[in-house]
Amino acid sequence: MVIEAAAAATITSEEPTVTATVIRQPKTIAPDRQAVPAEARPIDVTVPALLVEGVTKRFHVGRSKRPVLAISNVSLRLERGGVVGILGANGSGKSTLIRLVSGLLTLDEGRVEVFGHDIEREEMAVKRLINRVSVDAAFFKKLSPMENLLFAARLYGLDARRAREDAYGILERLGIARKRVGRPVEQMSRGMQQKVAIARALLTSPALLLLDEPTTGLDPRSKLEVQSFIEDVRTNHDASIVLTTHDLEEADRLCDRIAVLNDGRVVAEDTPNGLKRLVAEAHGQEPTLHNVFMTYTGRSLDEDIDEDEADDE
Repeated sequence: MVIEAAAAATITSEEPTVTATVIRQPKTIAPDRQAVPAEARPIDVTVPALLVEGVTKRFHVGRSKRPVLAISNVSLRLERGGVVGILGANGSGKSTLIRLVSGLLTLDEGRVEVFGHDIEREEMAVKRLINRVSVDAAFFKKLSPMENLLFAARLYGLDARRAREDAYGILERLGIARKRVGRPVEQMSRGMQQKVAIARALLTSPALLLLDEPTTGLDPRSKLEVQSFIEDVRTNHDASIVLTTHDLEEADRLCDRIAVLNDGRVVAEDTPNGLKRLVAEAHGQEPTLHNVFMTYTGRSLDEDIDEDEADDE
């Protein structure tokens, strides 16, 4: 992954506002403070892609109310090249956990490391290694998919010509033909916009890809295309992936391990087959992920937690 600049961007509403911090290598650096380019720092294969230890996050919703405990003492480990799935009902803390790992929220307790880099002490090193796809993708709606992707490439210091070539390849692999990449994003369906969001994230070749319900709202064909592309990214681009999803078949297909969140806590974690075997042997249920989810959370995937208890999803 070749990155000469790192950027943190906040994009909101129809015409988003972007706040970016761009770091460029100075021409001259004192010998004792010589910076090492990101591409010259090899990833240590002996450390996990992601290590989450004892993470807790509270939200203060008002002076008269007690803080909302969104994430409570969560620990996860993702090995390099693996895929870990996060299952939970709406409001269970899935998106909060993704935002904590991506650095969009600060930790109250615990620590997060990405390939050995501490999320708080080495924030920019972590940002060079990750990218995130949210369920609600945000764009400059008047611009085309290609213009949005090239803007993101410029924030990350990628070569414009190479980024354009890569963007065409990624978009076509996701089912977006070249003749459509010049149309305004606002003229595209939500499913197509989500594909563009995935392409924008993959353009930077992240070592850790955070996918927050990436196939929500997609039609069946588009969902299968995205799932196949995720498998391709993992296999051929050496990416490690954290995936939150409401699609149990998707989790079963894509994930090496699955963690089930309930009320901000991990209540079960194992391989998909291990979880199904556990629910069959320990609870006498048919070995399905649906029964795993219902057994350990007591609610359906699309059931909302009380609004006063969870504002994080």
